[in-house]
Amino acid sequence: MPSDPRALIGVLRNSHDRLDGLVRPLTPDHLRARSYDTDWTIAQVLSHLGSGAEIATLSLAAALGGRGELDQGAFPAIWDTWNNRTPEMQAADALTWDAEHVGRLEALSDEELASIGLDFFGRQLDAAGLVRLRLSEHAIHVWDVAVSADPGATVAQDAILPVMEQVTQLFQFVAKPEGDSFRVRLRTTAPDGDYLLDVGESVTLSDWAEGSDADGVIRLPAEALLRLFYGRLDPEHTPDYTAEGIELDRLRAVFPGF
Repeated sequence: MPSDPRALIGVLRNSHDRLDGLVRPLTPDHLRARSYDTDWTIAQVLSHLGSGAEIATLSLAAALGGRGELDQGAFPAIWDTWNNRTPEMQAADALTWDAEHVGRLEALSDEELASIGLDFFGRQLDAAGLVRLRLSEHAIHVWDVAVSADPGATVAQDAILPVMEQVTQLFQFVAKPEGDSFRVRLRTTAPDGDYLLDVGESVTLSDWAEGSDADGVIRLPAEALLRLFYGRLDPEHTPDYTAEGIELDRLRAVFPGF
């Protein structure tokens, strides 16, 4: 999985540029239209990304030079300020804050990158972990915006592996097995991958090992598997796939989205 922080910053820059290209042509009506997340308009998705960029900028400052901690007490005021902006302001300010955050990451020296340390809910994040955390949110919500205009939109190719690594570390929070139990081999394309998803009291994803047993096999693009984990692989947005011995709906039920 990608671990070079500068490479990950490059992927985040690409994601920002994609967002910028999607947002600037949007009309006021577009901003008020529903995003893929039916609870949010497109402007509200952008507000979430903008507040996230502001918080990520604060977190970066705290992480430089030591073992920083998130100042969660500052978050509610930030969210309230963003929620009180008009849709047009949410869109414009989201691009501004997002560019600011990426620019600060790009300006860091090698020494500064090496000094980064942040306590994130009991996990110690280095520079790569900090950037991957932001990228995992960014790339998925950019898709939420993109797919509202293009049903065939996909998550950016260069973000797939780093975001996959991030979300699989959060299965304890995002996976809801609800008493189901099964093992399925997942074979992906673009890029090629071969995994074992083990669903029981806990849910884990590991590399497939010869001699392992599974209840079925599903073959699908890696981008689709990533969206499955984020609860974004409904039938209308599912590419061609094959399933043997197990139904894709059974996996969808484990990952309802967050």
